[in-house]
Amino acid sequence: VRFGLRRSKSLYSCERMRPLLLVAVAAALLGVAHGLVRSDATLPPAMSLRAASKAPTVATPLARIDGSSAVVADNLRMKGGKSSLLQSIKDSLFPVEGWEMPKFFSMSLMMFMIIYIYTTVRDTKDTLVVSQCGAESITFLKVYGVLPAATLFMVYYSKISTVFDKKALFYVTAAPFLAFYALFAWVLYPMRETIHFPMPANVDERYKYPVSLLCNWSYSLFYIVSELWGSVGVSVLFWQLANDIIPVWQAQRFYPLFGQLANIAPICAGQTVAYFAKMSSDGDDAFGQALKSTTALVLAAGVCLNVLYHMINVFHERDEASGRLGEVVKKEKKKKPKMGMVDSLKFLVQQRYLAFLCILVVSYGLSINLTEVIWKSMVKRAHPNKKDYQIFMGNYSSLVGATTFIIIFFGSNIVKHLGWTVGALTTPVLMGGLAIPFFLYVMFTDHANDKTALWTAVYVGMWQNILSKSIKYALFDPTKEMAYIPLDQESKVKGKAAIDVLAARIGKSGGAFVQQAIVMYYGNIINGAHVVAGVFFATIAMWIYGVLGLSTMFEAKVREGKAAEKDKAKAK
Repeated sequence: VRFGLRRSKSLYSCERMRPLLLVAVAAALLGVAHGLVRSDATLPPAMSLRAASKAPTVATPLARIDGSSAVVADNLRMKGGKSSLLQSIKDSLFPVEGWEMPKFFSMSLMMFMIIYIYTTVRDTKDTLVVSQCGAESITFLKVYGVLPAATLFMVYYSKISTVFDKKALFYVTAAPFLAFYALFAWVLYPMRETIHFPMPANVDERYKYPVSLLCNWSYSLFYIVSELWGSVGVSVLFWQLANDIIPVWQAQRFYPLFGQLANIAPICAGQTVAYFAKMSSDGDDAFGQALKSTTALVLAAGVCLNVLYHMINVFHERDEASGRLGEVVKKEKKKKPKMGMVDSLKFLVQQRYLAFLCILVVSYGLSINLTEVIWKSMVKRAHPNKKDYQIFMGNYSSLVGATTFIIIFFGSNIVKHLGWTVGALTTPVLMGGLAIPFFLYVMFTDHANDKTALWTAVYVGMWQNILSKSIKYALFDPTKEMAYIPLDQESKVKGKAAIDVLAARIGKSGGAFVQQAIVMYYGNIINGAHVVAGVFFATIAMWIYGVLGLSTMFEAKVREGKAAEKDKAKAK
């Protein structure tokens, strides 16, 4: 901290980040290169993993998920000789076979594009809203803007999911977001002086934040759309595709690693935002030019996203036809009734399995929101200028990506070697532990009047947020998505949309509502930090309860599937 305080007020310069970025990229390239040079020429093109194994019994997908089958290692290696030390290291850190590379890297690049878009618009929305309306305004915007918008999107998605097929559904879902970002950069922001309302004079302090959001309505709309993209892009567009085309025995290896290459995206996006901010002057017109440049890259990433989606479907159809994915059991499709929003919510509540999943998502939304707003309020105090704030947030996003890139290596091994339950519990336990020093510092230091204390609080909160998000991306997302795999198609499509979009928004909006009440009672969020801390740790306890409850049901489904496959093998 002392070292950082002697430096500039900006987070970290690009020069300071280069060694870390080079190490992360070099680690990725080493794993990729070693995987690509492997040759499986001894296997016929259409030979499946099961056919390649010398074992007399067949390891089923559900049997593979707990790593208990002795056939797993042989099937993963797909070769007959002795395993070299280098190959063992590769299988441990990057357990992807050569024939799996095209689909694996295409899906990793797909997630890269989604996260690149989200990181860019996230840094932009925070700069617009926090600089213009204040960090406390986020608590009002999430309750009265983001939550209703998430509900409307759930209705929209439930409707179009019954009209379009899977491929068309992807394009129809993604297109409105990209169209809005183009509209904002080239139409709404340049006309802001005309379309925005003037701020009334002598507004009561308690109502200043919501009034400011209404006056700057296009900024609020940009924030709402960007928040929705964070849930829709990753949860609905990416993970729904992954759950449809990746069997369980691949998911155990693929899911923890998908974010590895994809988490280069925050590094690139953060530095892009910081670069264009540095190149601009202090005026809003220069910010508008930077906005157009970053939006052009967002639209280019959107085009790549659609191309990758098409390629992934081609690779999957090829692998399925070759038999490498094993036997595909086609079940007779039953006609299912169309469900509206109310019916979808009833469907979610009536299934205990989905209810536990809902607890996990809501808990994460609450916990991350309760610490993030306090921290952003302190960042705004340290960086009152829009340009400095944007540079700080851009470099912060890059640090999140670089840290996550490294942690995912360890996270993938936690899930693979210690199992689903330990991987799922790691996120709430570590988030709670990391929050203790942050809340202690906020409550027991005079950072409002002491610049040194303010900057120390900013750095403590920064690393608490970075490590919390890194653990979330490395462990929470993969374990959560693995829990969806045993569900039927209706539960995956409609239940997932309700949980990942609506439940996530309820979590974040619920945290915002709590903070609204604190702001109204204590005058500002810092004075009520002790109340925020109490709610935060109660949420962590609820999260752990949800993980333990879901773990019991998830393992039961695995055992049922394993027993069913054994019965089928005996019958054959």
